[in-house]
Amino acid sequence: MADDAYGATVAKRRLSRRLAELRVRSGHTANHVCDILNWGRGKVGRFEANQWKRPEMSDIRDLLRIYGVEREAAEELEELAMRARSRPWWRDYSDIFDNEFPGFENDADRIRVFMPLVLPGLLQNPDYAEAHLRAGPRPPAWRRRAMETRQRRQEVLDRTDGTAPRLVAVITEASLSYSWSTPSDRRDQIEHLIEMGDRPSVELRIQRFVDGPPLGLLSPVNIFDFPGDEPALVYTETDAAIQEVSNAAQVSTYGESFKRALDGALETRDTRSYLEHLADQLELSHD
Repeated sequence: MADDAYGATVAKRRLSRRLAELRVRSGHTANHVCDILNWGRGKVGRFEANQWKRPEMSDIRDLLRIYGVEREAAEELEELAMRARSRPWWRDYSDIFDNEFPGFENDADRIRVFMPLVLPGLLQNPDYAEAHLRAGPRPPAWRRRAMETRQRRQEVLDRTDGTAPRLVAVITEASLSYSWSTPSDRRDQIEHLIEMGDRPSVELRIQRFVDGPPLGLLSPVNIFDFPGDEPALVYTETDAAIQEVSNAAQVSTYGESFKRALDGALETRDTRSYLEHLADQLELSHD
């Protein structure tokens, strides 16, 4: 399936970075540019920090003019701005997302995710997702909208136009051990994992209880890798917030930690066998 908003979030991020580079090269300060264009101070800084929703083409053209950008380069940046202006579906869910997480997930060509206590959202079936959301403090109306976004996010793995990301997921046995519903429902979730793990674009590995505590990582981490030379990005999660990490050194550290988590988990074939074992145990308990 195609996605009209594919690439929009990364385009906006790249545009912010390019505008900052051009301003520095031109010798202007951010405040000076605001004064020249009669803008409120801070506007250029917000652009360069990627703290904007949709770039206005008139603003972009004004900046390119001030920075003395030649025609060919200006046209490329205007095309980038046009791509950044695409309105993605998650803009209609500002009550669910207060950051750019779904956009980067949508644009990534590889997603590396570690979740110690629950399954990654991309791998949850509806019953598991509903049980997870019910455990939180949010009201039913919010949970219904969150379920809608969970299902929409999962569509990235079904894209057939060549833009589907490769998913590398490390899960733990703990995420499958809670008695959140009936044994039949829990077995359905495990069978869903087996099915997803059989996809060529999905690498699924499990850390078992018998292998000791998780290695490398202890908290939820999503690492997004993008096409071309776009720098990778990390999102970490706590009970209080989801935090974006873009510092190159920190992103590299998370990448090394994820590799340790991957090395501490079963290989994909053994993961499949262990999931089948867990499913069989639930079948016996159901009988």
